[in-house]
Amino acid sequence: MGKIIVGKAADITAGKMQKVTADGKEILVVNVDGNFYAMDDTCTHAGASLSEGTLEGAILTCGWHGAKFDCKAGKLHAFPAKIKDLNSYKVVVESENVFLEL
Repeated sequence: MGKIIVGKAADITAGKMQKVTADGKEILVVNVDGNFYAMDDTCTHAGASLSEGTLEGAILTCGWHGAKFDCKAGKLHAFPAKIKDLNSYKVVVESENVFLEL
């Protein structure tokens, strides 16, 4: 398991998203009220980049077809069809830096 730096915590303010490539995967790190969460950046419905969607509270909405995911665990929140949840990843903040643990 390794750590990948995402950026400075001060640069990823509440409500912001930061897409990173780590270990061959596109991963989205979000700040929800000062807490950082990470999940796959690719929507499980049609493959859209979720970083192009919108974040309202802890709910991330895909910009293509509106699938909604809970950022705290990557779980599907709402969509007319059953689609897979997103993989979620551990995020840690150390010395004002945000790291993704894989």
